[in-house]
Amino acid sequence: MENKFSIVILTYNEEDTLRGCLDSIKWCDDIVVIDSFSSDSTVAIAKENGARVFQNKFSDFAQQRNFANDTVDFKHEWVFHLDADEHFTDALRSECNKAIESYQYGAFLVPAKEILWGTWLKHSAGTVYQMRFHKLSDARFEQYGHGQRECDLKRGLGKLDNSYEHYFFSKGVNQWFVKHLRYASEEAENEKNVSLRKIPFGKLISGESHEKRRVLKALSYKIPCRPLFKFFYMYIFKLGFLDGKVGFKFCVMKSIYEQFIILKKFESEWNN
Repeated sequence: MENKFSIVILTYNEEDTLRGCLDSIKWCDDIVVIDSFSSDSTVAIAKENGARVFQNKFSDFAQQRNFANDTVDFKHEWVFHLDADEHFTDALRSECNKAIESYQYGAFLVPAKEILWGTWLKHSAGTVYQMRFHKLSDARFEQYGHGQRECDLKRGLGKLDNSYEHYFFSKGVNQWFVKHLRYASEEAENEKNVSLRKIPFGKLISGESHEKRRVLKALSYKIPCRPLFKFFYMYIFKLGFLDGKVGFKFCVMKSIYEQFIILKKFESEWNN
């Protein structure tokens, strides 16, 4: 199968996860690693596997992805953005090539299959879409909360059916909590800018699934007893109990994360 797109991987101290990611894209003839000055063997592993490495100080995900788009001389006009704890699949590769051929859209939302301790969290994690695949001239990224969203779309936004695999617990429980404490600070800042009057409620009826999800996220900031609500929403309403023991533990952890956000917001207001 002819390869028609480049792949960008963001890294920072990913020596334990990068090999798995690279093994899943051995077919790609243009792999670029954007490294945030790792202090471990990440860069060496990337080069050993034929990737080109560029280093840039990390400020946020959107800036780092835009840095790649603006700086690197890619072999292909289309780019897929991966993280080091994510793996590609053959089905996704085939769908990306077909999307390039049809060129109906210049950018695509891609679903992630969230995998925790070997279990696919089909119900509790649900289907999360991010814009990860685009023609270089047709889209850019903007930061939102602790992640990024698409912007400057020149040819619309499509949606792919096949998922990449996200092994988001690859660095263990301690790392997950450290990372989500940082995310909670960013979410707390974002929450300050959410006003009920500015929430596009119409999207709950007429919007795409990712637009509905964003409205629900904004609304969740206003819900009393949010951590408890989060748990029951994921475990009961979204059928998280069907994901077994791992699903239960994940729902508990996401509830704790909501409490992190509340505490970070309270701390920020107290200090000011």
